[in-house]
Order: sequence, then C-alpha cells, then structure tokens
Amino acid sequence: MATLAAAAFTLSVVMGALAYFTTRHFLLSERQSTALRQAYANAALLRSALAADSPNVSSTVTGLGTGPSSVTVLEDQGVWYSSTLGIGRATLPKSLTETVGKGNVAVQTTHALGDPRLFVGVPLSSVGASTYLVTDLSDIEQTLRVLLAALAAAAAITALLGAAVGAAASRRVLKPVTDVSTAAVAISQGELSTRLPVGTADPDLRGLTQSFNAMADRLEERITRDARFTSDVSHELRSPLTTLAASLDVLDAHRGELDARGQQALDLLTGDVHRFQRLVADLLEIARSDADVGALSLDEVDVTELVTNSVSGAVRLVDGATMPAIEIEPSAAHLRLLIDKRRFGRVMSNLIENGQIYAGGVTDIVVRRDDPAAGVIITLTDEGPGIDPADRTKVFDRFYRGGVSGRRGSTEGSGLGLAIVDEHVRRHGGTVTVEDGHDGHGTSFVVRLPLDPEAVSL
Repeated sequence: MATLAAAAFTLSVVMGALAYFTTRHFLLSERQSTALRQAYANAALLRSALAADSPNVSSTVTGLGTGPSSVTVLEDQGVWYSSTLGIGRATLPKSLTETVGKGNVAVQTTHALGDPRLFVGVPLSSVGASTYLVTDLSDIEQTLRVLLAALAAAAAITALLGAAVGAAASRRVLKPVTDVSTAAVAISQGELSTRLPVGTADPDLRGLTQSFNAMADRLEERITRDARFTSDVSHELRSPLTTLAASLDVLDAHRGELDARGQQALDLLTGDVHRFQRLVADLLEIARSDADVGALSLDEVDVTELVTNSVSGAVRLVDGATMPAIEIEPSAAHLRLLIDKRRFGRVMSNLIENGQIYAGGVTDIVVRRDDPAAGVIITLTDEGPGIDPADRTKVFDRFYRGGVSGRRGSTEGSGLGLAIVDEHVRRHGGTVTVEDGHDGHGTSFVVRLPLDPEAVSL
C-alpha cells in the first residue's frame, strides 16, 4: 500500500512538474513575443516622431497604445518620459539600461514595485534615444499559482487513490495467505476440523486451498487414528493389568511364605505394575484430551477454595507427599474462576507428584492476581536441584525424560505428567512455565490461568 501510494505520488509530482514548467514556459514565451512585437512597433513610431522638426515627445509617449498591463518609457537626450506615472527610470534594471545604452536590444524578467515584470529595451540609435516596454506579469503569476495548487491537490488525491488501490490489492492478495495462516494456527491449537472455503477462493489459489484442505483431512485422520489407537490399546491393557494387580495383591498377602529372593521379586514386580498402571492412565488421559479438543466442563469456583481442595486431594494421592504451605495473596483471595475442576485437580496432582519424585516435594504454593491480564498466577516451588534453562520447555513434551539435572529423568515417572499439565492448562487458555525457585535455588512451576477461559481464543 505504501509503495503504491509513493509511486502514485511520485508519478503525480513528475507529471505535475512537467505540466507546470511546460505551461510556464509557454505563457512566458507568448508574453515575451507579444512584448517584443509591441516594443518594436513603439520604437518605429517613436523614431518617426523624434525625427520630426518639432516633436511633442510627451504626447507621443502617452499616446502609444500599449495596453493596460504595459508601460512605455523613453529616454531622449538624457530626458526620461513615461506613459504612466509611477514607472520610470528608477523602475528599470540597471543592467538592462546599460545593455541598451550600448546599442543592443535587451530582455529581462524581474520583480519591480512588488510584482513580476518583463522589461524590453530597444535602442533608437538614429535619433540618439532608447525606448523600454514594461509589461506586468502578475496575471501569469496568479495563473501559475492556481495551476500549482491544482497540481498539488491532484498529487495528494492521486497518492490517496494509490493507497486505496494498494490496500485493496494487498488485501486481495494477502487475504488468502492470512486465511491459510489463521487456519494453520487453529489446527496447531487442536481445532482439527478447520478448513478453508473452496467455493469463494481465488481461482489462482484454488489449488492451494484444495491442497491445504486435503492435508488437513489427512492430518485429522492420522491424529484421530493415533488417538483412537492409543485409547484402544490403553483400554485393552487395563483389564489384564487389573487382573495382574489383583494377583500381586494375593501374592503380597502370602509374602511371608516366600523366601527373600521371592519377596524381592514380588516387590519389583509390584512396583513395575503400578508404574505401568500409571502409564496406562496417563495415556488414556492424553487420548481423551486429543479426542475431546477444547471440551471443558466449567464451574465457577472461589480461587482459595479451589486451590486448597485440589492441593489437599493431590497430597493424599501422592505417596510420601506432605502438605505444602499455601499463600493466597489478598488481591486473589476473593477471585472466582471459571474452571474445569477435574482438569485443574489433575494439574495440581501431576505437579505435586513431579516435585515429590524429582525434587523431594513441593514446599510452598503462592496464588496471586495476574494484572493486567485478568487472571491468576499459581506458583509451585520446590527445593530440588533445578532444571537446566535449555530443558525448561522440553520437559512439557510427551515422553521427554533426558537432559535434566539431579534425579530428574529417572525411571519413576511416566514422562507424560508434565505434558498432561501443559495440555490441561492450555485448554483453559493459560500457560505453564518453569522458572528458578527462591533465591535461584530449586524450581518454580508457574501456572497462569484466565478468570474466564471462554473469553480467550483457544
């Protein structure tokens, strides 16, 4: 748009300048030709009059028909005559009179008495005199001023029209690209049913639109198939795992009858089965999240009550976890959230379990208002070895387990806990990030949630 506006303005200026100077040259040339003809005619009349025996010079000069915009000035033997009062020897440019005094015809344009004027000087050598014609150019200057204003207005209008054409053209060209970008963002955020309209597409871009929709169809089909496969496999594994867990409970009831090696094998098997059960549960959670994109069961709850109850429930579910200190800042104490309580409970449970497994437990939780974003910030801090800054985004990837310090990356977790946290928080239009803990020690998981997720573009 800016380019077309600049191009239109530049073209208008160039064409306007060409028109202005062409018109100016034509008007001045025409006026100069007229003045020269008039000056030569006056010179012939004055030469004849001065050659007479008893010339009446003053009457002759005054009687010359020079027109309303021209004045005749005569110099005869050092005496000056003028056809109009106010214009005389003092009005004439010195350089002009010097040139004419040397016997040459001279033409000069300059300002005199506040107006532009054309001076033509013709020597009358045969009678020892010289004559001058002074022509007012104010009318030409006014015409050129009006023309310049019109051309400037035309340039401005042309620039605006160029900008309008540029905006329309760029919008027409970029709208399909914007639509593709918007659709791609929507698909990346989980709205797999997003498609581009084919019927209204630009004929030149219809092939791109159809290809994009075909790609989106295949992507949706692949993700749906993978999610269904994960869900089906997880469901199929639950029954034998339940049977296996029940059998282990029976064996555990008779562990006294086993020798030391048998008891050790039983403990290892029990631990692996429990981890397998948790992995299957996490896979089912991920599968449900992939299948029910954006589906939230929202309830309006008090922030203080929500956090306290969710943390208490999570502590009861996590082996070895102790109740962390919970601080609700006054600015957030009476806020009410629209929240899916089951998903939020899972977020708290996974974060507390993550802290218990890898960092010795979450030590404190702080809840504060998120200004000016109209939301809340929940910070869970531990005193573990911390997470390397290079891994702070990777820890939310599914099955990511490497590149962490201390005990992080051990075989105790499923590798899906933080991915589920990120998924549930994102479904609410929020974010979860990793930061340094208190005084640079430990790790803080910072959960930001809007008060109303329906007001956020998910």
